[in-house]
Amino acid sequence: MTISPARQLPPWRAISAGASASFVGIGLARFVYTPLLPELIRDHWFSQTAVAYLGAANLAGYLMGALAARPVGRRLGDPRALRWSMVLATLSILACCVPVSVAWFFLWRLASGLAGGVIMVRVAGAVLPYLPDRRRGLAGGAVFIGLGLGIAATGTLIPLLLERGLRATWIGLAVLCAVLTALSWRGWPTPARTDLVASRTARPQGPAPKERGSLKLNLALGEYALLCVSLVPAMEFLVDFVSRGLGQGSGRGSLVWIVYGLGAILGPTAYGLLADRVGYAVALRIAAAVQVTVLGALCTVHGLLVTVLLSVVIGSFPSGIVPVFLGRVHQLVPDRPESRAAAWGKATIVSALFLALSSYGFSYLFDRSGGNHRLLFAIAVGAVVVGLLVDLACHLAPSGRGRRSGSSAEERGPNPGAGGCSVSGQATQSR
Repeated sequence: MTISPARQLPPWRAISAGASASFVGIGLARFVYTPLLPELIRDHWFSQTAVAYLGAANLAGYLMGALAARPVGRRLGDPRALRWSMVLATLSILACCVPVSVAWFFLWRLASGLAGGVIMVRVAGAVLPYLPDRRRGLAGGAVFIGLGLGIAATGTLIPLLLERGLRATWIGLAVLCAVLTALSWRGWPTPARTDLVASRTARPQGPAPKERGSLKLNLALGEYALLCVSLVPAMEFLVDFVSRGLGQGSGRGSLVWIVYGLGAILGPTAYGLLADRVGYAVALRIAAAVQVTVLGALCTVHGLLVTVLLSVVIGSFPSGIVPVFLGRVHQLVPDRPESRAAAWGKATIVSALFLALSSYGFSYLFDRSGGNHRLLFAIAVGAVVVGLLVDLACHLAPSGRGRRSGSSAEERGPNPGAGGCSVSGQATQSR
């Protein structure tokens, strides 16, 4: 697909728009709630029970958004779908400055999750196809760096805004989101009109082949689900582990969360560069192996300094594995944009579902175990180990055309001639 000369943009404009969308709709809209929980209770906006109930609203909306993203993108087109998702996320944050009722808050937290789900599914397809082939791993990391920036902002920006009060905090965050939405409004690449007409009028030549490679895709989705499960204990309990588990107090617990956010900023770019060098499959495997090592160390650590160092690496996982797995999905589906968008949508749904289920599951285990943080970290290690076994099964499974040579092509990673996000499909077709 080509871009009309009138809408051909510098790559940095498209990457900035994608990063802004992931910051507003995923990073900030999802993670803003966690550091504000104590303030909502302390200022008597809601009871402790209501706050816990409201915490699930964003995850529920995220799952709904992932399910709706594909039809929304088809109807509106990716640029408009992403613009209005950012607007919805901004309005949802602004609406939370007024504690009208639990139902009001639940509705807008649900809306913020819905916007984030649409953005997660559609943002890569709106940006990456218009960028140079050789650096799509790095570009994918840059697009999703907004997720890491959102985590970091919750640890640094929110404490500053809270000095002016809870209501002013919500308003300040909404203003920031509005500014980013406005700056990125004209930054989305759009396909040429002739391409749009062709894509709408073209008739497929026969039904799409049922790829045996779907077995590989399903195994990869299973691995992704397990990796998502392993992310939850640190995302939810790391600060409490430092504050109460290690007896370091809430101040040092907040410091560790800021360091965790720093890792979340570095993760997408670092893992994207790794994927450019060794391929998406190998990069995902390396990331999982590092995660096993670091989470295993967290099960036994007792010192603050070591915990801080581990937190940088742990923080890089939630944001870092997203662009890597996106590239991996693109390797395992036919060389058709719509098929890839559908596969990534399925991956986002899997992610949302298992994040939500494991969040409730780990909370239940934490309560039943008397607040045993290390038990949760150990379970996370087990989830990654099982994920690596699933990855091995994916590696050994037959490739799309039933030839083992296709698997080796996937392991080699990006093909400079085919583009960083389209390896296996083109390699197979060329045979």
